[in-house]
Amino acid sequence: MKSKLRKSKQHKMLAGVCGGVAEYLNWDPTLVRILFVILGFSYGFAVVLYLLLAIIMPD
Repeated sequence: MKSKLRKSKQHKMLAGVCGGVAEYLNWDPTLVRILFVILGFSYGFAVVLYLLLAIIMPD
C-alpha cells in the first residue's frame, strides 16, 4: 500500500518536499535531492516545482 504524498518530518532539510517525494516513491531522499539539484541547474523548472510543492503538499 502506497503512502500519501506529504512533506516528510523525518527527512526534512528545507521544507520536507524531497523527503516526502522519496517516501512516496520509496527511494533514498538523497537521490531525490540530487535529482532536484541537477534539474534545477540544467532546466530551472525544478526550483519552481519545489516551491509549488512546498506550498501545495500537506504536512
